[in-house]
Order: sequence, then C-alpha cells, then structure tokens
Amino acid sequence: MTKLCIFDLDGTLIDSLYDLADAMNYALRNNGFPTHERDKYRYMVGNGISILADRAMVVPEGTDSEQKNIILADFNSYYNVHFVDFTRPYDGIPELLDKLDEMNILYAVLSNKPDNFTNAIISKLFPERKFAAVWGKRDDFPRKPDPCSVNALIREVRVKPEECLYIGDSNVDMQTAANASLRNVGVSWGFRPVHELIASGANFIANVPADILKQL
Repeated sequence: MTKLCIFDLDGTLIDSLYDLADAMNYALRNNGFPTHERDKYRYMVGNGISILADRAMVVPEGTDSEQKNIILADFNSYYNVHFVDFTRPYDGIPELLDKLDEMNILYAVLSNKPDNFTNAIISKLFPERKFAAVWGKRDDFPRKPDPCSVNALIREVRVKPEECLYIGDSNVDMQTAANASLRNVGVSWGFRPVHELIASGANFIANVPADILKQL
C-alpha cells in the first residue's frame, strides 16, 4: 500500500518553464551571452541551477568560473522576484492532492531546484497544502539522481521505501527512483518526452494527474 507520494516539482507539479527561461535569459543577456528560445530550456532544466547555467552558457558541465558565478548571481536575483510570473500548477494537480488528502496518503516534494526557491514556490502556489516534506537541493546532499536525498526524505517522513511512489517528468527522476529502489510514475505533461521516460525505466506513464491514482 502506498503511504507517501514523492513528487518532483518543475515539470511535474508545476509548469515553471517560462520563469526559469526568462531568469536565465536575463542573466545571459546581462553578461553578453546569447539567449535561447524558451522552449529549448525543456532540455536544459532538471539537474539544478548550476548545470542549467553550464548548458545555457554552452560550456562543459561542472565548469567553475568567475563568469559562471556572476551568471548564477544574476539568475538568482531575477528569479527571486519573478519565480511565479508565469508558473502555475498543472491542470488536475490540485484535484489529485485533494484525492490524496481524502485517502490519507502523504505527499512530499523532492527537487533539484535550490531549497529556498523550492520552499518559496510551494508556499506561494500551495499555501493550504500540508506537504509531509519539501526538499530542494541542499548543500549537504548531492543532487538527483543520487538517492541520498530521497532516502533521507523517506526517513524523515518515517515510511518504508516499499510504501513510496516516486513521480517525475524526466530521466533524472526515473533514475532517482531506480537508484533508491522505488516504484515510479513518469508524467507525460512535463518538460521531457515520453520516450525518454520509458528508456529511463518508467514503470507507468500518467497522461493526466488522475492516472497516478491507479498506481497507489
């Protein structure tokens, strides 16, 4: 029996693509780099802001430079003000959470987005929701798909791994679930195509949020 649903954030619970794209384009433009069409960011996001900057700047991932630090600072400054200009929950997500509440199934968030932004967005867009845990990228944990953060979250909520269902929209999420030996659901409405989810080990594909209920 499922006792906890663990959701990715961007591309799963919320459509945040435009705000992420606009923030990074602002930082790029501010520092003389070429910008990108919003839709191209679908394939840049998912691994955290640092790697998003690498991809947007078109430099090798993991590059640590003074210029990149300036890009990240400008991104954070802009995003801190504009993180919900366009960002909204996907259609059907509030109803899904209502149903989980009715069924007494806990739900949590685990994101590669910085922890401060993750918590700010949840507070802003889901003010009445009682999430069992909200985890963004924390300095003392490696980013997904490393399983350390999801394992720690599960321990915090005091459930067993076999009682959890992990839900996400990207290969990173499917790999995270596999690395933690969790059942998973890939969602088709997010930033990545279904074939990526299947190739990465999705157990089930949800085409609308209500489909997730079939896997509980």
